[in-house]
Formats: sequence, structure tokens, C-alpha cells
Amino acid sequence: MYICICNAVTEREIRQCAELGVCSLGELRECLGVGSNCGQCRSAAKQILREARSADAGSSRMQPA
Repeated sequence: MYICICNAVTEREIRQCAELGVCSLGELRECLGVGSNCGQCRSAAKQILREARSADAGSSRMQPA
């Protein structure tokens, strides 16, 4: 699903950035341009980033040492 219409950024792209270590809306804006135009996507992008980061942290805790 498109999250940022202005820059044609999808939810999948945001989740991929989170997997690569992006952890803030500012970093996401630098990578993908999210929220750099009208700003209507910022809250949704932030929520997706937060979910992806917490899911990623949870899966890394489940990995055996």
C-alpha cells in the first residue's frame, strides 16, 4: 500500500528501511523522501517504522546465541 503518495513510497519500502537500520522519521525522509512534501503521510510512516523496528527487535531476541 502507498503511504507517501507525493513520493510514491510504499509500506514495504518503509519496512525494508527499518530492516536496514533506519530508526527515525528524519532518516526515513533522507532515504525515501517520506514526509518531505505535504506531510500527510508522516504519522502513518512513523507508525509503520515503529512497528517494523519492534518486530525486528523481537525476532532478534528469539534467535539462539
